[in-house]
Amino acid sequence: MHDRHPTSQLVTNGEQLLLVDCGEGTQIQMNRYKIRRSRINHIFISHLHGDHYFGLVGLLNSYSLTNRTEALHLFGPPMLRDILDMQFKAADTKLSFPLHFHPLGENELILDEKKLTVSSFKVQHRIPCWGFLFREKVKLRKVDPVKAYQAGIPPEFFSKLKDGEDYIKKDGQRILNEEVTKPAPDALSYAYCADTKYDESLIKIIAGANLIYHEATYLDDQREKAIERFHSTAKQAATLALQSNVKKLLLGHFSSKYEALDVFREEAAAVFPNVEACKEGVTYLA
Repeated sequence: MHDRHPTSQLVTNGEQLLLVDCGEGTQIQMNRYKIRRSRINHIFISHLHGDHYFGLVGLLNSYSLTNRTEALHLFGPPMLRDILDMQFKAADTKLSFPLHFHPLGENELILDEKKLTVSSFKVQHRIPCWGFLFREKVKLRKVDPVKAYQAGIPPEFFSKLKDGEDYIKKDGQRILNEEVTKPAPDALSYAYCADTKYDESLIKIIAGANLIYHEATYLDDQREKAIERFHSTAKQAATLALQSNVKKLLLGHFSSKYEALDVFREEAAAVFPNVEACKEGVTYLA
């Protein structure tokens, strides 16, 4: 409705794409925005309401129909495994690729790779629901090759320069690391808070994040309805962002009763100025 579709997001880290939730229509939107789905090796499902996972079975089948062979890692509520098994059994589906299912539990580190980590955390929704915190690992310093060569540092030492080491010549002369390298950009973080009522226990989890996504199903004049249905208002999302000292807030998951979205941004901006109402197909930088 209002040209808005169920929830699905892509988190980009270098060449890596990570899919967060997979509502109905996700494949259509991937085609529309020319997403290279072959680069997705990890999928995270927050909870088992249809607007967050009804597109998953179709996506997995499409991967198989295109003869994917690379393993896919799926993180989601424990019952998701049973749902997939039932659907695959009913359709006599045999996937062409290994599908590794990782059931979500308590707040924990669920993925630890070379360039980033992903942690899950419980949120307060009507059924079990998890958010996800994506963190880049501390980046390496950047070597200035011209200065390094001029200082007589061999290329095989460059990896140690990236780690911050000084170079000591055979005659004992020390080449300070900062003379031949540049500081690495700060590591970034993104918190996806999923569907949740206002919950101050999240502050310690998302504190200081560069970017957070928080649902804003209703405006604040519907706060009682939001509480009753385990959702949040734009003002509540902004309040949490302010208390968490995050740098930027994205609002989403708007009720279909609202056609215009500017009112959500305006309500939130009165509390936390650096805020945007999410639009489909737009890339937001952390």
